[in-house]
Amino acid sequence: MNDDDGDDTILAAGCVLYRRGAGGGLEVCLVYRPKYDDWSFPKGKLEPGETLEEAAVREVAEETGHHVSLGPRLPTVRYTVGGRPKRVDYWAAETTAPDTFTATREIGALAWHPASIAHHHLTHPHDHTLLTAFLTHVL
Repeated sequence: MNDDDGDDTILAAGCVLYRRGAGGGLEVCLVYRPKYDDWSFPKGKLEPGETLEEAAVREVAEETGHHVSLGPRLPTVRYTVGGRPKRVDYWAAETTAPDTFTATREIGALAWHPASIAHHHLTHPHDHTLLTAFLTHVL
């Protein structure tokens, strides 16, 4: 997929992965990336010929072991990585399969948190904004 930003923008997609907790409340999934020592939402770069939606679903499955059903589109996040602009398109996505997570070099851990307090566990400010948008669209 060519990027529509007209530059060398890194294109990526991901999800705010969620499930219904034991008491019926929403829980969101955060992944720990040892390379960056951060907690964030599952995401990754597009592969050649892949749509944003396909990339979001694939990345969530690769990073968390969960298959998902995409829900509402969430805000696009933009930031700079290694001097290059990066654009990450996000969706809310409910898990449709049980947890089959296995740690890898890229993703060292996975944690479920009540959506209402997940802000306390996120590393990056743009993820806080994304979680707020998720709570507005899904709750």
